[in-house]
Amino acid sequence: MSKIIDTLNAYIERGQPFYSFEFFPPKTDEGVRNLQERQRRMVKLGPAFCDITWGAGGSTADVTLEVAGAMQQEIGMNTMMHLTCTNMSIEKLHESLEKAKSMGIRNILALRGDPPKGETSFTAVDGGFACALDLVKYIRQEYGDYFGICVSGYPETHPDLIVDDPVAMEANYRSDLAYLKAKVEAGADFIITQLFYDVDCFLAFVRDCRDEGIAVPILPGLMPLMTYGGFKRMTAFCKTRVPAHIAATVEALKDNDEAIKAYGISLGTLMAQRLLDAGAPGIHMYTLNLEKSAVGILQHVGLVKVEPEAEEAEEPQRLAATA
Repeated sequence: MSKIIDTLNAYIERGQPFYSFEFFPPKTDEGVRNLQERQRRMVKLGPAFCDITWGAGGSTADVTLEVAGAMQQEIGMNTMMHLTCTNMSIEKLHESLEKAKSMGIRNILALRGDPPKGETSFTAVDGGFACALDLVKYIRQEYGDYFGICVSGYPETHPDLIVDDPVAMEANYRSDLAYLKAKVEAGADFIITQLFYDVDCFLAFVRDCRDEGIAVPILPGLMPLMTYGGFKRMTAFCKTRVPAHIAATVEALKDNDEAIKAYGISLGTLMAQRLLDAGAPGIHMYTLNLEKSAVGILQHVGLVKVEPEAEEAEEPQRLAATA
């Protein structure tokens, strides 16, 4: 399989919008089997790539490697594996990169990672890295151009830097942009953003990135609203700004699961269309290991042509998407 950046550049050169899917490692063997069945259906739709998270607090590293290997070798997805610094010494990071390489995986999403379970702040382990920038540098130092590298971007600023004071907030936003530029200059090929529900915020972020001199592709990360509880937990955890009209609609529908899911598809469709119309090269779908909402949105904006199949809900883990 090729480096994802080469695939994305080919799409962009043709002026052809693309999409991609993100999955997380299930907690059980049955969950893994169910996910792989779903992936076999979804790969037939033609995503540009798919990625698999490392798991909250570095808790599912072995499952991530297992699922990533199957995605690449058996299912035939061009796979990007998340790799975080959480609870990872340099030796463990090297071992994971070697395993990825042995499985034919050539794409890594380099992240700092969430704090370990039960902790509120991130602390590097002895002999490990404290930030994604150091991980990007390490991968380039040890592996040259073998791996394509993606990094995360934060339209609303990294959650650790979000504060109430507007002056401090602006300073933190600018600092975070400078840090993102440093990750790109260290060797990152493209950027996927944290979830958001304010399209204008994403568009402003892209403009600010270009003004900062960040020229690599920036993919908007879109998380369909599927359940009231999941939406509230994820937006709270990520400190995501929710526009008032969206918040009001969600509250009005919170006791009707089917209405919430239908609204999520409608909202996601409107967001995706605005993003594409404004020049986003593609859409990265945070699927939460489910098919119907993500595929439904892509179908409504004309990127896929088939009906998604029925599915059983699965409780998502936290995203490990911190820099």
